[in-house]
Amino acid sequence: MKRMHINLSVTNLDDSIGFYTSLFDMEPTVRKQDYARWMLDDPRVNFAITTRGERKGIDHLGIQVENENELDEVYSRLRTANAPVLEQGETTCCYANSVKSWILDPDSIPWETFLTRGESAVFGADEVHPRGQVSACCSRPQADSAKTGSSCC
Repeated sequence: MKRMHINLSVTNLDDSIGFYTSLFDMEPTVRKQDYARWMLDDPRVNFAITTRGERKGIDHLGIQVENENELDEVYSRLRTANAPVLEQGETTCCYANSVKSWILDPDSIPWETFLTRGESAVFGADEVHPRGQVSACCSRPQADSAKTGSSCC
């Protein structure tokens, strides 16, 4: 079963953890010095916050899948969305080992589709936006690179 993914960039991690712990009525599933994640079942959401992004608010959205068949299904949908797809493949990001792809919606909001294969002791590498902003996620398409089909790495 698929799970919605929301990643927010926040100013103060401890304050945000306190707020979202109260809102969700549970402690984060993963907590690091710059990152926290809740794996919620009601609603079914992978909700993550981090202090790594320079622009606060929604960093990106996504769809997390549980197996290769679901990943193939979602990738098939991406190919029909009439936008360039950045197939990142195997990566370490957000303290997890995953395989993922990225696409931008018509308003340049990044969406990732991914299958997590295990946890990682390291966050991964930060990606810098063309305007100098640091993305909260390791490697996601920027509006210019997605339009040209080039990799952002």
